[in-house]
Amino acid sequence: MGGSSRLKLLLDTHIWLWTLQDPKRLGRRVLQHLKDDANELWLSPISTWEALTLHFKGRIEIEEDLNGWVERATAGTHEAPLTHEIALVARQLSMHQDPADRILAATAEVLDLTLVTADERLLGLGTIRTLANR
Repeated sequence: MGGSSRLKLLLDTHIWLWTLQDPKRLGRRVLQHLKDDANELWLSPISTWEALTLHFKGRIEIEEDLNGWVERATAGTHEAPLTHEIALVARQLSMHQDPADRILAATAEVLDLTLVTADERLLGLGTIRTLANR
């Protein structure tokens, strides 16, 4: 994507998991942005927590030790900090009550990141930049 400006992309949990386990679910535009070396990929620790929770509920399969999986699955991403400011902003957002979604939206707002998501509730938030997976 020559000439494009650098984007700082915060991956919603499902986008991150799709990149790892089911990349066919990613739209062409999102894939282009994820593969563009000029862009930075960011991941919140809340997404790691969500993925591990899904694993323990039997909704996703992780076939290796969890420490190794986390290390491999987060390679190439920047770790977004979970700060007190993000916690405060998450609580103040006018949106549904899902705590992980609130933290992701607040992280995007505070760190000035673009949230990559297929979640219509986050896409319709209007207070953060988003990249829709459609």
